[in-house]
Amino acid sequence: MAFHYSRRKLKPREEEETGELNIVPYLDILMNLILFMLLSINGLAAFGILNVNAPSYGGPNSTVAQQQDSDKPQLTLSVLISKKGHFVNSENAILGSKDGAPSPTIPIKADGSYDYAALNAQMVEIKKAFPSETKVIVAADPEIPYEALIQTMDAIRETQARPHRLLFPDVTLGAI
Repeated sequence: MAFHYSRRKLKPREEEETGELNIVPYLDILMNLILFMLLSINGLAAFGILNVNAPSYGGPNSTVAQQQDSDKPQLTLSVLISKKGHFVNSENAILGSKDGAPSPTIPIKADGSYDYAALNAQMVEIKKAFPSETKVIVAADPEIPYEALIQTMDAIRETQARPHRLLFPDVTLGAI
């Protein structure tokens, strides 16, 4: 008995040769990657969040006007970072300056680094005098390294000794 191929198997199938590309598995992978990236970015963003307010432009709103009318003494605290050290200002007066001379409130150390412990101690003293105040304006010279700005903000926001207490958590970045 001879073996013969059937004509159906020898006949080319046009349906298989002109088949379509199945993109469903690719879309599944793509959706899983997008979901993974969205969830991981959301989780990583929680580690680096600092509450920093940008300066607002325009006229004062009603809440600012109400705050100005109160009888309590207002503290407009600002910390300026320069090559000489930290200048702590309040209501256009530099704290710690002698005879109006422009000397920093907290000068740099002998090795050229900033004294963040002294800055933190100064902020604790100011917080004792104004316990309800939470706002501070931080400004730096353009040539100041970014690390110095972040460490200054850390020294201003909370005490360095344990247990940590919030000092001035509402930081607004300004420009000199």
